[in-house]
Amino acid sequence: MALPGILYFVLFKYLPMWGILIAFQNFSPYLGLWKSHWVGFEHFQRFFSNPDFWMLLRNTMAINLLKLIFFFPTPIILSLLLNEVRLMAYKRVIQSILYMPHFLSWVIIAGITFLMCSKGTGIINKLLVAFGYDKIDFLTNPDLFWVMLVIQNMWKDAGWGTIIFLAAIAGADPQLYEAAKIDGANRLRQMWHVTLPAIRPVIVILFILRIGEIMDVGFEQVFLMMNGAVTNVAEVFDTYVYRVGVQQGQFSFSTAAGLFKSVIGFLLVILANKFAKKMGEDGVY
Repeated sequence: MALPGILYFVLFKYLPMWGILIAFQNFSPYLGLWKSHWVGFEHFQRFFSNPDFWMLLRNTMAINLLKLIFFFPTPIILSLLLNEVRLMAYKRVIQSILYMPHFLSWVIIAGITFLMCSKGTGIINKLLVAFGYDKIDFLTNPDLFWVMLVIQNMWKDAGWGTIIFLAAIAGADPQLYEAAKIDGANRLRQMWHVTLPAIRPVIVILFILRIGEIMDVGFEQVFLMMNGAVTNVAEVFDTYVYRVGVQQGQFSFSTAAGLFKSVIGFLLVILANKFAKKMGEDGVY
């Protein structure tokens, strides 16, 4: 039963790791991986001394920190609220509505965003004008770009994220709720003292994994939303690797940039896991 999963990781995760050797070469597709000239850390030095490096680091970290602050707690809050709904038919309808955006591609979500937020024909700006307010340039305003990315993520994946937390809540001991009721705890107190402690290990594990992705914003969403007016705040490591590596053919340089991002994410997972264990949690491993 484990064989398909093992084959998947071997073929698509472990074997491609040989590709990181390109970061230490002047890779040429004609010479291949083993005959290309080795240059050591030359591409890393070039990457770190590039003026774009600090812009990429700032944008990537800022977007992910905003997601960590606003997006990460959203599925937890939704799960706690859904758990308090006692009418099962109503609960299932709400869950289905919350799950649906997850199955939409980023292309569709970007299209919906353009239809809603366009300055000329967007529905939101039409409503603002109808109520006597000035139009807001959502799509080309650098100050609003990060906010729009976080809102998109919350709308698309917050409902889907509740699946894990609702499953963890279902595993809470019913006797704890009965004891809390006997002690006079209301619904809010039961949520705080019983439900949240029951799902705390799951929250910690998902938080550690989220810390590991702090250098990974996601290529498709940013690429679709990016335009010339917001490039200074929109360019992140993922789009930079695509632009330099694929469009300009600098395979070794872009691989070095991608490897740097992966190493930082790996180190952050280890540090976050150690911190969780010091706080008395199980951690990821």
